Amino acid sequence: MRILLVEDDQDIAERLRTGLEALGFAVEHATDGADGYLMGKEENYDAAILDLGLPKMQGLDVLRRWRAEGSNLPVLVLTARGMWSEKVEGLNAGADDYITKPFHIPEVDARLKALIRRNSGLAAPVVTHGNVSLDTASGRVTLNGEPIDVTARELRMLNYFMHRIGRIISQAELTEHLYALDDSRESNTIEVYVSRLRRKLGADIITTVRGLGYRMDERR
Repeated sequence: MRILLVEDDQDIAERLRTGLEALGFAVEHATDGADGYLMGKEENYDAAILDLGLPKMQGLDVLRRWRAEGSNLPVLVLTARGMWSEKVEGLNAGADDYITKPFHIPEVDARLKALIRRNSGLAAPVVTHGNVSLDTASGRVTLNGEPIDVTARELRMLNYFMHRIGRIISQAELTEHLYALDDSRESNTIEVYVSRLRRKLGADIITTVRGLGYRMDERR
């Protein structure tokens, strides 16, 4: 999943980025509110982590502008411990959840995944598609109840498809959500990962829509 991190404290940002990337997220970082606002407006992210005390544009102003412009981007607000008024302001401005500093990476991970699930119309942590199940909390994938070994990027791609059943997804969109902007990418990387998932989970798990991209079809 592709995450926007808007945080001016380099130590906090590095801790979040390193921790979340180790858990399979692609994290892109803005160091001030103005850049964060533009990135959230112009790019497609699965969720954002937004600090409130930012240079150039305060986090609440960033959030209000996104919401005023119709953005439904799930936003997890970072607040200082004990600042209940900041939490209230953030939620009233359109935040979906908040977490206090200092924080633990597993809690940030869990809250982000919950926001992304809810934004996709899902509530339970286990997502099922036919005979394939994905536990979004643990990253465990099963086929007919048997565990399947997948790599981090295979898991990231499967997760993205299973939150968008029935929707055509272009190669460009998949590339955006598999990789951060500064990651190296091979030209055929999407075809490779789709092929691997088909080999592990079944040839019909992902359909190629010629000229448009790929789709995980609804199953009855």
